[in-house]
Amino acid sequence: MEPQYYQVDISWSEARKGVMCSPELENGANYIEVATPPDFPKGMPDIWSPEHLYTAAVNSCLMTTFLAVAENSRLEFARFSCKSKGKLEQVEGKFLMTEITLEPRVTIYHEKDRDHTERVLQKSERACLISNSIKTQVTMISNIEVLETAEVTDVLK
Repeated sequence: MEPQYYQVDISWSEARKGVMCSPELENGANYIEVATPPDFPKGMPDIWSPEHLYTAAVNSCLMTTFLAVAENSRLEFARFSCKSKGKLEQVEGKFLMTEITLEPRVTIYHEKDRDHTERVLQKSERACLISNSIKTQVTMISNIEVLETAEVTDVLK
């Protein structure tokens, strides 16, 4: 595969806030407002921060990798969601994102697919290109649920 490039542009708007977008994305909502988090001087609440985006990059990479691995592994599942938490701390006088914990939740149709699902999750974690590109420790705590019979009927409708 040839090298791929992804363009992201950012412009300062006011105080400690800017707007980020990608000219490669043509839909109407291709910008994200970003700011210093409120934990820092003059930080702003309720706006995406670089720390959120960093954590989101790892989380979204796990999801997209899982979707590809699940498809290639012929894993049938009803739902996927993932909570994540990034830990920022000061180490030797520098701020670092030292840990990210991922908590994927996969809902499957049949108990017999539990082990297969766990293997797909583990393979997805190992193959995630963002996790493989960073020095932050990434930990995954998976949760696999089985749909109840009545729920399966509702999902399949």
